[in-house]
Amino acid sequence: MSHSPGSRRTARRQAAGALLAAFLLGFATPASAVSPAPAGSAASFGPTPPHNPYSGPDGTATMHGDTGSSDTTPLAGPGAGTLKSSRTALASACPTVLAGFDGYPVALCTPIFGQVPTVHLLDPGDGSSLASLQLTKGSLLGGVYAYIDHLDRLVVADGSRSLLRVGHHRDAAGDWRLTVDRRLSLASVIPEGDAVTGLAPDWSGRVWFATGGGIVGTADDATGTVRALSLPAGERVANSISTAPEGTAVTTTHATYLLTADGTGAPRTVWRKEYDRGSARKPGLLSWGSGSTPTFFGPGTGTEYVTIVDNADTAANLKVYRTGDGSDVCSVPVLRAADGPASENSPVGAGRSVFVAGTYGYPYPAVPEGAGPAVPASAGFAGGLSRVDVRPGGTGCDLVWDNTVRSAAVPKLSTADGLLHTVVRDPLIPGTEGTSLLDPYRYAQIDPDSGQVVRSVRTGVGSLYDSLQMAGTITRDGAYLQGTVTGVLRITAQ
Repeated sequence: MSHSPGSRRTARRQAAGALLAAFLLGFATPASAVSPAPAGSAASFGPTPPHNPYSGPDGTATMHGDTGSSDTTPLAGPGAGTLKSSRTALASACPTVLAGFDGYPVALCTPIFGQVPTVHLLDPGDGSSLASLQLTKGSLLGGVYAYIDHLDRLVVADGSRSLLRVGHHRDAAGDWRLTVDRRLSLASVIPEGDAVTGLAPDWSGRVWFATGGGIVGTADDATGTVRALSLPAGERVANSISTAPEGTAVTTTHATYLLTADGTGAPRTVWRKEYDRGSARKPGLLSWGSGSTPTFFGPGTGTEYVTIVDNADTAANLKVYRTGDGSDVCSVPVLRAADGPASENSPVGAGRSVFVAGTYGYPYPAVPEGAGPAVPASAGFAGGLSRVDVRPGGTGCDLVWDNTVRSAAVPKLSTADGLLHTVVRDPLIPGTEGTSLLDPYRYAQIDPDSGQVVRSVRTGVGSLYDSLQMAGTITRDGAYLQGTVTGVLRITAQ
């Protein structure tokens, strides 16, 4: 792999200022295009995780689709016809775009100015903001993870160390407003200076949460009961958590855990599996360790297995464990074609198949406090996309295909149209691994049987359109919503 460390470091140092300059200048424009219809292969996959009765619709309730973090959706994306991309400019990075049973998208964004997390209710017809609500500012990742509950409320932890349920309501005049419908302080178990990173409901209605400092807890905001467990010293949680009927999966910077609650609601550890965290944080990762939110998947119940990607120095290995006891199913090197040994993204899992997108060298404009220096300090964006299938009976795994697609978002697998949906970051100079503030971006549909891009449309050129490895969401009308560093893209077919 060819790197230009000096130029990459300079670009990273200048990223924040240049991003703001790009926003003010507005040098990029949206695009629409006529593209060929998707390939006819609608791959058949097994079950996805079962629906959690305390979350919103599968596919749109969490950043990763469901509480099992499968990154699948039962909804079909933009169909045949002319693909069109439009942008809702919010002057904010919007990593979380969700939707409830009523079909109204809710975005959790962090503004460029002030960086105070803000909730936006979006018009399902055109993506415009109908109402907004500022939350208390906390850590960088504290304004990222949230979910929609079974009553269409956004559940999020804010900088005051409180668990909030944010509802959207129409007033007598017909105008929309966002309100905090319920609040529960978690300060009794979360020390000042720490913050919730990820949260998800379990099958009893409790809200599980994990903090950056390594505290895992449960909260019942109907009774006010909060319980917590401290993980071993030095272990941090830098990604979200996942829940299944078997328990709650948490991956720290050192190990993956499965936890359940005892009779009082207090967390207890069922199993713990260490992984190779490498000797340092790699460029394109936001922490020293796995970049994965753990993914539940499986061909029987949809949750027999849990998978992550490790941070081994010379490779990125997909690790698959049995949910029941944490025993190993396989460890498979992935992202080899792109020679990019790292993934900050949650794997996509459905049936026996897992898909991994590489992020090695992705130029994030900022990393969380305490992430540590990257080694090397910078690298070209390698990209890469791999598919691994678990053998029948869980007797091992096989690499099905491996390519160099440069996904700039967490891919979503639609079990309705049989396609992977993502945003691709193309290099300004074709054939290179470099990145620039003038890179073009395009929405892409990928055949999961072959890994080939079968349809795409340009979304824009330049930093305004950087999807920053955030997850997209397909709505029930077939629109693909993708957060960027400055707002939300909406891709439709007409």
